[in-house]
Formats: sequence, structure tokens, C-alpha cells
Amino acid sequence: MATLSWLPNPTRINTKLVSSFVTRRGGTMVPRLLPGLKLQTHQTRKRKSSIPVVQAAITRGKTMAEKRKDQKNSKWPKISPKQDLQVNLLKETHLFTVPNFFTSVESKGFVQTAESLGFTHQGSLGPTRGEAFRDNDRISVDDAVLAQTIWESGLNKFFSDIKIRGKVAVGLNPNIRFYRYKTGQRFGRHIDESVELGDGRRTYYTLLIYLSGGSGVSEQKKKTETSSQKDSSVEPLVGGETVFYGPRRGVVAEVAPLEGMALLHLHGDNCMLHEARNVAKGVKYVFRSDVIFA
Repeated sequence: MATLSWLPNPTRINTKLVSSFVTRRGGTMVPRLLPGLKLQTHQTRKRKSSIPVVQAAITRGKTMAEKRKDQKNSKWPKISPKQDLQVNLLKETHLFTVPNFFTSVESKGFVQTAESLGFTHQGSLGPTRGEAFRDNDRISVDDAVLAQTIWESGLNKFFSDIKIRGKVAVGLNPNIRFYRYKTGQRFGRHIDESVELGDGRRTYYTLLIYLSGGSGVSEQKKKTETSSQKDSSVEPLVGGETVFYGPRRGVVAEVAPLEGMALLHLHGDNCMLHEARNVAKGVKYVFRSDVIFA
């Protein structure tokens, strides 16, 4: 297995996306998993998190029958195991995307449940008061079972060979957040904080999964999967890109929302400045959690 060493805060960053990693199987190009990665970072300073983490423990030791029962009784959509996921790396950075991590059915199910729970508007004092401009709607829930289910559905495979300061990835922060951006809403340039959860556990990666946006699947598959859920009243999403900036504030990457696509990036001391651009049309929904290392 190949090893790719990523150094923190590169002085020069290539803005082109690296082709997806694929392997040949019977003459067919098939996506394969992320190669082994060894990540070197500076020590993360302890910071007080603005995100309350009430239920920080990772659920362990449940049998498959118990997990199936938990998911059956859950208000969330059923999460299917992920196979042959494609990984797109941004050269010389720690950014990577995973198209179609959630299916269209799963994405729409999370949107429906989040809407039923009810969003709360999230604002800020703005740059003049030392805060990033923020105008979106938000939900925060604590669900260790959901976090573990998503982690074990396939996300854990991407982190099997990544170590940060001797720590390995063990799961997702059970503090799950949902963001909603309506037309005209955005989140200005900011960095994501690292969260210390106790017992030597700390978050080092942000996980975003877009629940709306363009489709990353073939048109035929999309029609088959969502024909029964088609709603002509739903406007297509325009805008809302996640944009990352380098040390000199130049654009490193613009990630357009695609329904079901996961975006992962380092946070804390090595977090790149980034923003969620203005939504010009439609509604942008995002699932948010963090990868825990211990």
C-alpha cells in the first residue's frame, strides 16, 4: 500500500484536483479506497469549544441485532453499508471528497427529519466584532448511535492508516449538526475549532455531507432511485460552494454541493480559512460532524 505524507501549512498549493483513485478489475475501471496516509501536524492548542458536547461517549460493544434494532427504532433514515466509494484528493492539501456517500434517499430522509425537528436561526456579531459573518439555520442533536452507524458504514475505512500525533481515528463526534442555507444566506470566512472530548480524545477533521445540490449519480440511477419522490416544486440549488483559501488568501478549492457527497478537511491549528458562499437559488442542507482521534 502506498504512503502519502502530508505536511501542514504547505507554502505552495496546486489548485487542480487529483484524479480519483481507481483500479482495474477485469478491464473495468473501479474506484478503490484511499491509500494509506501518514499525517504530520503541529500540536493543536487547547481551545474552548463553542459547540456543546453533552453525550461525548462513543457507543461500543453492541451486537449487530442491537444495532439493527436501534436503527429500526430511530427517527433517522436507514444507512446502508458503503461499497467501492470513490475518493477525490486535492493535491498537496488534506482536503478530500467522497461522492455519493449518502444515497439520494438517505439525503432526502435526513432533510425531512431535520425539518420536522425545526431549525433555529444562527447569526453572529460580524467581522467588526471579531466574528465571522454567519447567516444560516441550525440544529444540534446528540446521537451516539447515529454517529457510530455512519462511521461504521464505510467512513472508518478512509482513516484506517491516518495517525495524528500518535492518535488514530475512533469514530464521529455524537454531537450532530444540520445546517440549512436559504436564498441569500451564507457563512463568511472562518476556521473550525478542534474539540477536546476528554480521556485523550480530540477531534481533528471536519465532516460535511451535502444533503442537497446537484446529483453525483448517473441520470438513469437517479431516476430509478427517486422517481417515487420527485417533486417539481423543489428548486435546484445554485451557489453555496464551500471555498478554501491558502496562506496568501488565494483560492485553493471551490467545492460545489452535490447531494450525498462528503467533504473532509483538517480543523484546529491546521484548518484552512474557508467559507460557505451565498446561496443564489434553492436551499442548501448540510450534515456536520467531526472525526475523533484517540
